[in-house]
Amino acid sequence: MTKVSEELYIKELELIQDIISRMANNSFLLKGWSLSFIVATLLLMDSIGYRFLSIFSLGVFWGLDAYYLRMERCYRELYAWVISNRPESDEHLFDLRAESRFGCNVDGLRKVACSRSCIFFYGAIFGAIVISLLSSLLS
Repeated sequence: MTKVSEELYIKELELIQDIISRMANNSFLLKGWSLSFIVATLLLMDSIGYRFLSIFSLGVFWGLDAYYLRMERCYRELYAWVISNRPESDEHLFDLRAESRFGCNVDGLRKVACSRSCIFFYGAIFGAIVISLLSSLLS
């Protein structure tokens, strides 16, 4: 194995960091879109069917957010691997397939969906939907 130049090393780290930033931004945007969509559904649509639609859409947003958080964790693993191995080796140079290489080192999708960053946000929204559903059923 040959030693990698500092320029390539820095460029590879920048690429990985850009991907990590995009994944975090996607997660942030999904939280914003989910909150906006659910609130609009609950406020503007007054039937029980729309309440159930909001529960379904919450599940979709929750799953997508968990996926992006899991991918971000995979790329963080790749970043750590490059930091520790790249100065000595050119193995997997610019190989950005983080999920296939480090997916087994990262929590699964279900566990990520139940992490603190997801469960508090989406759990609170789910609670609001259930309260809204119960109040419309009881009235």
